[in-house]
Amino acid sequence: MATRRTVLKGLAAAGASATFARRSYAASCSPRKLSTMMGDYPHTHALMTGAVKSPCVTLDIAPVKVPSTAFARAVAMEFDVSELSLVTFLMAKAYGRKLVLLPAVNLSRYQHRYLVYNSERGLMEPKDLERARIGTRLFTATTPTWLRGILAGDYGVDVGRIRWVTYQKPNVPEFRDPPNVTMVPPGTDITAMLLRGEIDAAVLDPIPSDPRLKPVIHSPGKAENDWAARHHAIQINHMVVVKEELTRSDPDAIRDAWGMMAEAKRVAGPGARPEYTPFGLEANRTNIEIAIDYIYRTGLIPRRFAVDELFNDLTATLT
Repeated sequence: MATRRTVLKGLAAAGASATFARRSYAASCSPRKLSTMMGDYPHTHALMTGAVKSPCVTLDIAPVKVPSTAFARAVAMEFDVSELSLVTFLMAKAYGRKLVLLPAVNLSRYQHRYLVYNSERGLMEPKDLERARIGTRLFTATTPTWLRGILAGDYGVDVGRIRWVTYQKPNVPEFRDPPNVTMVPPGTDITAMLLRGEIDAAVLDPIPSDPRLKPVIHSPGKAENDWAARHHAIQINHMVVVKEELTRSDPDAIRDAWGMMAEAKRVAGPGARPEYTPFGLEANRTNIEIAIDYIYRTGLIPRRFAVDELFNDLTATLT
């Protein structure tokens, strides 16, 4: 006799999500389309291709190649389900956006290596950043936010003395960059500015293959491993949010969306690194607590949110 596990594996191989078999056996549902913005990663690729489906919910995925370019649209409540940086979500929540987290990490990494300098101009240490000019796309982006916390906490840098050069306005329009941020024209080539000596360091992703560019935090791999060992955590970049109203009006649609995400992660092929994309509230509690602390201490949110208030009674229970 075929086991339930065998049946579910067969459904996944056929392009259906095992998560949704139980709903298809139950009463018929009214199909629902959810406007969605999400990046194409190994653990989401089956959503992008349609290999994972639900009989009840369709994820209408916006044609966005780089999720960060659509974060302002997510803050403007354009999407039902959206990838969003944790920094931007917390800022949006502070300004009253009715969004709640799904307990899903879409992107995380350790940030130390992404702060670089031009070695032709001499050696640079973290403390040299005080009074230095650092270029980055966006002051409130996730990587420079983590780096400010790392520099202050681990290297004793007075990050308030750093001068930032950016070319993108905050994704949360109510937020105003602090006085030590200077805007340059949109699309400015930050790498070229660094190599010309117009700035002293830069947050770059990807880092160009140029031998002159060296990490300000020396031996970044070791520094990242040391940080992980001390904190027993990952550094979250992006999670997934949903409109709070939708969790009330159609909780089954949110459960189906979650189930599709979980199944896409389960069937992910080579290149997926599940340790960097944990799902579930308790699996992420420490990760989120540490992120909140860093984001608060660097001045982007007015208070330390409790982890549980970022979820509601539906999304907190998704596993």
